[in-house]
Amino acid sequence: MTLTRQSPLGTRFGHYTRVADIIDSTNLSGKTAVLTGGYSGLGIEITHALVTGGAHVVVPARRPDIARTTLAEFGDAVSVSYADLADIDSLRQFAEQFIASGRPLEMMINNAATMACPLNRIGRWDSQFAINRLGHFALTNYLFPALASAGASRVVSVSSSGHHFSPMRWEDVPFESGYDKWLAYGQSKTARTPCSPSTSTLWGVLMESARSRYIRGRS
Repeated sequence: MTLTRQSPLGTRFGHYTRVADIIDSTNLSGKTAVLTGGYSGLGIEITHALVTGGAHVVVPARRPDIARTTLAEFGDAVSVSYADLADIDSLRQFAEQFIASGRPLEMMINNAATMACPLNRIGRWDSQFAINRLGHFALTNYLFPALASAGASRVVSVSSSGHHFSPMRWEDVPFESGYDKWLAYGQSKTARTPCSPSTSTLWGVLMESARSRYIRGRS
């Protein structure tokens, strides 16, 4: 594994760059992306950008019927399969089906998240940590053979400025006492930025994180 300290990319893009300005110079034809949360909020905008660039987008969805209806405008450029980030068996099955298709996976975007919800446990973990961090960690690992087979692929985990709400609470990661929905959300986003101070290349897979704040949709 190679670790490189983060430094400015030096591109011409900035805070107010529109997606179209980037995609216009990007050819993603023939490439496949798995995008969690690709049928709501920011995820729809990411789906639109990837499809505009020529990629095929695979969206794992807990509510596949709703996802297919929402993404119908993209036609065959998007496919939807069932997967629930709170159900590790469904994640394993999704990955097995994808790998069995023989397709390499050039891009994986861990975008889905639950935010500031009441305490609900998945196993011993609060649901925000289980879904935002652990579910995505498991899915990425299950799909790693497809990522590695692409030769040059990228995993992007979408974090948030909400990570400032809480560092990792190593003394009580699962919030066994004193649960606070915003602190739990902040911790889950902190946990999702393991590559923020560095980029990691493992067997040709580049792993990065992206911090979102306010993002303008299509208008």
